[in-house]
Amino acid sequence: MLPAPGFHHLHLNSVDPDAAIGFYVRQFPTSAKASWGGLPALAAPNNVLILFSRVAAAPATAPQTAIWHFGWHVTDTRQSLESYKGRPDTRLLPLYTTDEGGSVFISSDTWPSTGGTPGLTKAQIADAKTKGVQPTRTGGFGYMQGPDNALVEYAGNHPAERFNHVHMYQDDPFCAQLWYQKHLNAPVFAGRTSLTPLTETTCRVPRGPDRSWPALERAGMFRAPSAAVVFGDVALPWYMRQGERPLVSSRGHVYDHLALSVADLDAWVAKLRAEGVPFLEEPYTLGATRAVMIEGPSREALELVEIT
Repeated sequence: MLPAPGFHHLHLNSVDPDAAIGFYVRQFPTSAKASWGGLPALAAPNNVLILFSRVAAAPATAPQTAIWHFGWHVTDTRQSLESYKGRPDTRLLPLYTTDEGGSVFISSDTWPSTGGTPGLTKAQIADAKTKGVQPTRTGGFGYMQGPDNALVEYAGNHPAERFNHVHMYQDDPFCAQLWYQKHLNAPVFAGRTSLTPLTETTCRVPRGPDRSWPALERAGMFRAPSAAVVFGDVALPWYMRQGERPLVSSRGHVYDHLALSVADLDAWVAKLRAEGVPFLEEPYTLGATRAVMIEGPSREALELVEIT
């Protein structure tokens, strides 16, 4: 069995990569401007990259692809929030606390969640109000609008600042988790899986009926079912898609693809071909190494980069 890949980079399309990199360095000062494979890059302190390709026009953000946003750990969310408020180029996004209105910039300023996902349903909010539950006002998560309309999450309080996750949607979250386990040998992220064993014939689970808050949309969001895998120290958590329309290919969108590092590209190509995984691009030269592009279960583009 081939060892699980590591997380190598998230690849963004941008009309001005240098400006985008400058923006992220200001928000997350332990990151740094870099280059890799001949492309401009942002280097996170945990050996993770964000690579950029220059495009002539604003990259697409709709229809929805499987890649929703990326997230960064910070050491103190409230301190980060205060810093962001003072920056004219930083647009903070409100988190709605109910569908009737009301919003906060950071999740710890509203009722704390009680389960495995960061939100409360209407019934849970009513119960919290009845019991007089108060916000913790410690840690929590918030969002900002990045360059090229990228959505960026910051969350804390954590021991060190680093690139932490790429949050995704999937057409069938548990089936996607099985796909990543089978084809990419991905470890399951602790606490983000079905409570009962699933197979490829039983993994299609209906979307939960209840929306929850806080959420970027006033109407709330569906957070069940939820699943996740992890590559190195970067998690790929996901919810079911929010609408009825199937997710579209990530290629050409602001989040173009994810890249995973492997030691033996030829062995991975042979494994994936034998398993019938769709190939978007045959092996090609990437900087001083080689790579291949495959397609994930909800049309997310996944690049395997040979790192020896």
